[in-house]
Amino acid sequence: MDSPAIVPATPAELAAAVTEACATGIALEVVGGGTKRGIGRPDRQTRVLSTARFDGVVDYDPSELVLTVRAGTALGAIERLLAEHGQMLSFEPLLTGASGTIGGAVAAGLAGPRRVSAGNVRDHVLGFSAVSGRGECFVAGGRVVKNVTGFDLPKLVCGSWGQLAVLTEVTLKVVPRPRCTLTLWRGGLDEARALQAMRMALGSQAAVAAAAHLPARPDLWPAAEAWPTAEGGATASDEGAVTLFRLEGFGPSVEARAATLAQTLGATLGRLTDSGADLLWSLLRQTRVLEGRGDALWRVVTGADPLAACSGLRALGARYWLDWAGGVVHARVPVTVPGPLVRELARRSGGHALLLDAPRDYRLHTPARQQEEGALAALARQVRLAFDPAQILDPRRFEEASS
Repeated sequence: MDSPAIVPATPAELAAAVTEACATGIALEVVGGGTKRGIGRPDRQTRVLSTARFDGVVDYDPSELVLTVRAGTALGAIERLLAEHGQMLSFEPLLTGASGTIGGAVAAGLAGPRRVSAGNVRDHVLGFSAVSGRGECFVAGGRVVKNVTGFDLPKLVCGSWGQLAVLTEVTLKVVPRPRCTLTLWRGGLDEARALQAMRMALGSQAAVAAAAHLPARPDLWPAAEAWPTAEGGATASDEGAVTLFRLEGFGPSVEARAATLAQTLGATLGRLTDSGADLLWSLLRQTRVLEGRGDALWRVVTGADPLAACSGLRALGARYWLDWAGGVVHARVPVTVPGPLVRELARRSGGHALLLDAPRDYRLHTPARQQEEGALAALARQVRLAFDPAQILDPRRFEEASS
């Protein structure tokens, strides 16, 4: 029988739990809302360490655009609080689900569609409190940018997946919520023309906040009624593949920039309704598209050659969509395709690949994250051992499969 989860309520209790794990040699899996537990090996033989009781706001000054919150606080609660003050998290955390927490979002370091204009998670973390794998409580960074000195540990913990330290508090920069949001679409572009259009849009005076390219509706949505209807009753899916552009700001500014974007692209652009656009971008944040076949879901950061990545994925029989204006491709690849083939095409395009979801047997033999090599691997190991010398914090999560 699995051991019950450890659920500390204070940093001191958390430090004691980690210290005990060091003494017994039992590895710990840090869990917030559990929305990303499927990323990594399924047979790690760990005991769950939950941050559920690290909940609530520590300090929030809307006038300073700074929020300090406990790591186990649900992202939904944070977003509702910020919305009450006309503010939001700028980076749109990816894969949050209904129960996702801010600590999990920071530890994963995965940003959604707005990353192309607003930056990544690490660009918005000012400071944090945590317990290291040594069982030591520590604080890094500060509550204002000018107080962040020395080693930039906030950037280091973003994307560390709980393998360096267990977060207890996080301090974030927040931004004003746009008064108006408008999603424009253009149909019928192939990938090459869509990439060109998205690059032109991002380089224009239209100040595009997010841009994505999606396949036609029949392959895209689990339910046909989920496809948003454009203003005037036209349906974007009538055009086959759809390229999306999101504008944000004050109403008159958004309208002027929409006209600028249409002129830049030399095309008439459709408009999604507000409710349809909200649904669409939410589904993209949750990667809830191209579902239903039991495939492996990969996130391929494409580097300098996204077309090469798309071509390679297509040859593997994958279904995919492009986000970050082509900077990342989310692909559902048949489980008959070995993981190394996906990683190799990512490497050839100048990028890397992360396995977000797959059946258990596939995850058992396919590391979720690209393996570091050479000097980078040596440096990463030194950093992990500095924070967690006993290798207690989920050390096998991204380990290669046993032969």
